[in-house]
Amino acid sequence: MFRNRGWLPLLFLAVPLLAPGDTSPRRWVIGGLLVAIGEAVRLAGVAAAGTVTRRRSRNVQRLVTYGIFSWVRNPLYVGNFLAWMGFTVISGVLWFLPVAAVVFAIEYTLIVRYEEGVLETIFGEEYLRYKRRTPRWIPRPPSESETGEHHWGEAWRSEISTLLQYVVLTAAFVVKDWLRNR
Repeated sequence: MFRNRGWLPLLFLAVPLLAPGDTSPRRWVIGGLLVAIGEAVRLAGVAAAGTVTRRRSRNVQRLVTYGIFSWVRNPLYVGNFLAWMGFTVISGVLWFLPVAAVVFAIEYTLIVRYEEGVLETIFGEEYLRYKRRTPRWIPRPPSESETGEHHWGEAWRSEISTLLQYVVLTAAFVVKDWLRNR
């Protein structure tokens, strides 16, 4: 499941793209905000951890516990969740929101359990301390602030493919909306 985690969005998008939905300007704004917040969370994660977060490898060089990672242990997955929920809101297929949330929770819980096992093996007690003080899914301000490097330019370059996917998805939902209203 870890190696194939990039395919989940296709399942999430098949239903909102193909099922009838009732879009509105309000849903576009709310969904767009969710997508933007999700991408901001992802971008902050990539800027702190580097592009290694985009690989499907067990080769982890360092434990990142600062920046967005001091708020939540899985910022890229939290960002993904917000973005996909945003596209579902845009689609107007609102009955799919709880279904998507459950599917997302099941898959990403399994992926995160695997990743946490790898991190515990590599970093031991240092990771366990981080795990005790930092929530897995729901961000919380850290009790103590750590600093570290953020590579924003590298993060933006790394996220170009994600941003292009958002553009394509937005265009697909515009076409779906146009076809429904003609």
